[in-house]
Amino acid sequence: MIGRGHARDGPERGSGTVLAAGLALVVMTAMALLLLLAQSAVLASRAAAAADLAALAAADALRGVTDGEPCNVAAEVAARHAAMVVSCSEGTGQTVEVRTELIEPTALGAARGRARAGPPP
Repeated sequence: MIGRGHARDGPERGSGTVLAAGLALVVMTAMALLLLLAQSAVLASRAAAAADLAALAAADALRGVTDGEPCNVAAEVAARHAAMVVSCSEGTGQTVEVRTELIEPTALGAARGRARAGPPP
């Protein structure tokens, strides 16, 4: 004897499980993407901070406040923040522009920072 609910289930039996599994997969994929974007934002902030500090230290060296060559000082400061100086250039009016890149690569590419320091214009 066939029960009352069994005749109506037919080919759709278990479709709720497949739908729930698909929805769970979509949610997990969205969470993974959000985590990657958050990690990239944090690393970009670290690269910018390394560039800021390196540019400030280089500007102090350029003005004679501290000892050393400005770009060498910038490289030392950037290395303390797990970054390397990609470019360092002295501008007009005792300004220095520094570009940094974090040594640790990310899944979405290298995190880079750029800063300029010197006396006010």
